[in-house]
Amino acid sequence: MEKIPKRVYTKESKEITEYTEISYNRQRRHSKLGNLAPAVFAQQWQQQAAA
Repeated sequence: MEKIPKRVYTKESKEITEYTEISYNRQRRHSKLGNLAPAVFAQQWQQQAAA
């Protein structure tokens, strides 16, 4: 098995983490939020709080 330089692994790992935290988790539905995406849940919550 070929060794991957640590700096390459660290860069790729950081990019995957950023994608997961920023893009994927904000779009995917969460069962604890009534199967809504976090952005949709927050928007609905703000509308209810303003009413």
